[in-house]
Amino acid sequence: MAVVGTGFGLVGGRQDVRGTSAWHHLSTPRRRTAPRTAARPGPDGAEGLGAERELRARDTAESHDALAASTTHGSHDVSPDTGSLDVVRRRPADSAGETARRDPRTQAALEPTPVHTPGLAAWTRRYTLGVVGSDVLVGMAAVLLALPVLDIPFGTVKTVIIVLGAALAWPLAIAISRGYERSNIGVGDDEMRAVMRAVVFAVAVGAVPAAITESLGVVALSVIAVPLAGLGSIAVRFAARKNLHRQQRAGRNVRRVIVVGSAYATADLTSVLTREPHAGMNVIGVCVPRSDVARARDAGLAVIGDLDQVPELIHAYAADAVAVTGSDATRHNYLRELSWALEGAGVELLVHPGLVEVAGPRMHIRPYVGLPLLHVEQPHFTGWRRFVKRATDLALTGAGVLVISPLLAALALAVKLNDGGPVIFRQTRVGLDGSTFTMLKFRSMHVDAEAKLAELRAGNPDIGHMFKMEDDPRITRVGKFLRKFSLDELPQLFNVLSGSMSLVGPRPPLQSEVDGYEDHARRRLLVTPGLTGLWQVSGRSLLSWEETVRLDLRYVENWTLTLDLLILWKTFFAVVARRGAY
Repeated sequence: MAVVGTGFGLVGGRQDVRGTSAWHHLSTPRRRTAPRTAARPGPDGAEGLGAERELRARDTAESHDALAASTTHGSHDVSPDTGSLDVVRRRPADSAGETARRDPRTQAALEPTPVHTPGLAAWTRRYTLGVVGSDVLVGMAAVLLALPVLDIPFGTVKTVIIVLGAALAWPLAIAISRGYERSNIGVGDDEMRAVMRAVVFAVAVGAVPAAITESLGVVALSVIAVPLAGLGSIAVRFAARKNLHRQQRAGRNVRRVIVVGSAYATADLTSVLTREPHAGMNVIGVCVPRSDVARARDAGLAVIGDLDQVPELIHAYAADAVAVTGSDATRHNYLRELSWALEGAGVELLVHPGLVEVAGPRMHIRPYVGLPLLHVEQPHFTGWRRFVKRATDLALTGAGVLVISPLLAALALAVKLNDGGPVIFRQTRVGLDGSTFTMLKFRSMHVDAEAKLAELRAGNPDIGHMFKMEDDPRITRVGKFLRKFSLDELPQLFNVLSGSMSLVGPRPPLQSEVDGYEDHARRRLLVTPGLTGLWQVSGRSLLSWEETVRLDLRYVENWTLTLDLLILWKTFFAVVARRGAY
C-alpha cells in the first residue's frame, strides 16, 4: 500500500485484464458509459458541498436507527448489539438490473449513457509515451552539450555511439527509478523524485567503468551530461503536468471515480475532490448502504447503487478507480473482499484514511502483527529544519535584495512623487507564536486610509476576516500599479532579513483578525509568516476565508524545503498572471 494524492492509499494498483477471477465478467471488452443522473450541486455550486452541510446536521440517533434497520435487507447487516459489519450473513449481490426493478429509487441512476472521453489506460499511455520520447531527446541533447566541454569532436563514430547510448540509457535509468509509474501521473512529486534518483543512479553507474578503465573522460561526461539531462527531464515533466492539469480542469483526461462509504463520508470526500479539479478525479457517483440511499439522494448525492453492487457498477459506469472512505460501513472485512473482487479488473482501489490536509511525506505504512497500520509523523516546527529554512531565507533574500536594489529605489521615488506622503507603510502584524512585529510595505493607499477602514467595513460586512476590496477607493494611482504586480510587498524582504518573516509562509494577520480566529485557525501562528505562500499562488483575494485557512493549515502541517522552493517558483507565474491581485 502506498499513500497517494491528498490522503489516499493505493491498495490495489491497476493491472492488465488477464486470467480469471470471481468477477471475470469485468475483463470483457466494454463501451465506456456514464450515468444519466449527476450530483445536484450544493449552494456553493460544487457537488457534494451542500450534501456535506446537510448531512452534518442530521441527528445522530436517526442515523443509528437507519443502520440498525438495514439488518432486514441482508446486504450489509449490522449487528444491533455491536454495530459491526456482518459479512457472513450477507447474501450475494443482486445484478444492477434486478436491483433497479426492485428499488425504483435507483432505477434512473443505473441506466448508463455513452461517455466520449478516453479511458485511463488510453490517456496515461499517451502521456507516458510522450514523456519517454522527450527523455530520449533530453538524453541525446545533454550529451551533445557536454561534448564541446570535454573537447570531443562531432561526427566521429565514437560520438554517434555515445549519443545513441545516452538516448537509451537515460530513459532506462528513469524507468529503473520508477519514473513512469501510472499511479504517479499528475499527482504528488514522485515523478520529479524519480528523475533525481535517476541522476544519482546514472552517475554511480558511470563511475564503475571509469574506475575499471581509469578513464577520466567517462567520469567527466557523467558529471556534466547527467545533471543536464536531469534538469531537462524535470522541465519536461513540469510542462507536461501543467498541460495535463489544464486539460483536467476542462474535464478531460481524468480518473472516473466511484466513492464508496456512508452517506456523510461520501459527501465529505466528494466535496474535497470536486473543489480541486486539477487532482484529476471525476466523481461519477457514490455507493452507500441501502439504509442511506434515500437520505444521500435527498442531500444531493448521485447515488448509483449500494455497497454490494460496486464490482458490477464499475463495469456499467466504466470507472477507473474506487475511492473507499473510512466509515463504519466499510470497516472489517468489506475492504478486503472488495479488493479481491476487483482483482484483474484493471481498476485502482483508493482508501481515504480520514486524515485532512496531511500529505504523503508524513504518512507511512508500518506492518504490526500482520496488520498494515498507517503511521502519521508529527509536524516539525523546530530543530534543524527551522535552521535550514532560516539559512535558505538569508541566502536567497540577501542575493535578491542586491539584484533588485535599483528597482526598489525607483519604486520608492514613484511613491514619493505621487502625493508627497511617506514611502513606507508600517503596520503591526502578528507573527510566530502570537508575537507582534512591524511589517513594511510600499505605501499604496492615501495617508488617511486607516481612518476610513471602519467606514468601509460597515458598508461591506460580507468581506470577512481579511478585508480586501477589488475597487478600494483608498488606493492611489501608483498604488494600483504596485498592487497589480505585488510590488508593494517587496520591502518585506527586509522583514525576512530581520527574522520576523520568512520567504514562504502564511500571510501575517492583524491582531483584530487573530482575535476572531477559531481554534483550528490559530495553528497558522505555529510557523513564521511569509512573503508568499499557498494562498498567493492559489488565487489570493479570490479565495474565501475558509479556503485561505485550509491552504495555510496544509502548509503548516506539511512544510518541507521542497515545498518552499515549489511555492517560490509558482509565485513568479502567479505575479505575472495577476490573478486575485488587488
